[in-house]
Amino acid sequence: MKIGTDGVLLGAWVPVHQNPYSILDIGTGTGVIALMLAQRSDAEVIDALELDEDAYEQAVDNFEASPWGDRLFCYHAHLYEFATEIEDTYDLIVCNPPYFEGSTQLEEQQGSAREQARFEDAMPFELLVASVNQLLEETGVFCVIIPQMREEEFISLAAKANLYPFKITSIQGNPEVPAKRVLIAFSRKPEASLEKDDLIIETTRHQYTEAYQNLVRDFYLKM
Repeated sequence: MKIGTDGVLLGAWVPVHQNPYSILDIGTGTGVIALMLAQRSDAEVIDALELDEDAYEQAVDNFEASPWGDRLFCYHAHLYEFATEIEDTYDLIVCNPPYFEGSTQLEEQQGSAREQARFEDAMPFELLVASVNQLLEETGVFCVIIPQMREEEFISLAAKANLYPFKITSIQGNPEVPAKRVLIAFSRKPEASLEKDDLIIETTRHQYTEAYQNLVRDFYLKM
């Protein structure tokens, strides 16, 4: 299955300086983010959650074939089911929520009702935030990548669950276009200082910026 730029960005960007013991990747797809965090950290427990059967099976295969297979485990379940039944909590939770990517025109218009509905069917923000609130350790960190047009909505929703942003990075495809994605890291500390910055991926087609190369270089054979 195709590996998306969003997942690679999130896996490379997530702060791990707090040395998490346990990590959860919600909606792992083929397991790329979980594998990247296994490479970047010494976490003993790295759990992943995936509902789609084909993606789940590929994630399991990828985990078993990796050097970190003893630390990786994938659950085949719905997020609601997982959050209500599991008793574990995690030091770090990450999520690249699935959503329908509409045309540029639709995105500029803040998304059509149909696009919005398909996104919400995939993984409602309310369910994601409520589940994170249930599963995150008191001192834990939650990281997500979402469409930039929904940044304020997501931050407002997270605040109701006592989750507050401490780092936000806006992602531009190139210098000529507005930011389309945003990476956000949350903690439970309302007084946390907020660090904001921007990242541009390309200067021109396939000419990657130094900042992007520095961020993701460890995960590509050729960069």
